[in-house]
Parts: sequence; structure tokens; C-alpha cells
Amino acid sequence: MPNSPSDAPRPAGDPGPADGPRRIKVQRRGPILVEGPVEVELEDGTTVSSDRFRVALCTCRRSRRYPWCDTSHRARSSGTGEGRAGRE
Repeated sequence: MPNSPSDAPRPAGDPGPADGPRRIKVQRRGPILVEGPVEVELEDGTTVSSDRFRVALCTCRRSRRYPWCDTSHRARSSGTGEGRAGRE
């Protein structure tokens, strides 16, 4: 849980509570961007982690790499010759 203390020491350069809050960017039609590194607890209780400086969390559940966003939320071309105007 985000507000639970951790027994494990943090690696050097890993921002902790003393370094201020994590920045999270919410976008209307896209993923939630979180400044990393992060740990994400899934519904089944498993935990996945990323040490990247910024991660994109899927909100549409279409991602094949859930909980990480793979841009599946973007409209796909139907092959009818529509250009960018037909996309979200």
C-alpha cells in the first residue's frame, strides 16, 4: 500500500517519502503517467515493479502488457483509407 512503511532499505537515488510526493499525470484518453520507480499491486495480490524514471499505467485494460500501457487505447485504422482524422 502506498501509505504503508517499508521494512526494506531504499536504494540510493530512490525517492522516498522524505523526498516529496510522487508526481502522477492523468490524461483524458490515455494512460496514467507515474514518476518511477514504482510497484503496482494487482487485484489478485501479485506485485509488479518497474525501475524506469516514468511509467505509463493502463486504464482501459486493453493492454497486452497490463498494468503497463502498450498504447492499445489508441484507435486502430480499419484499413478503409481513413487518415489521422478518423483516429482518436
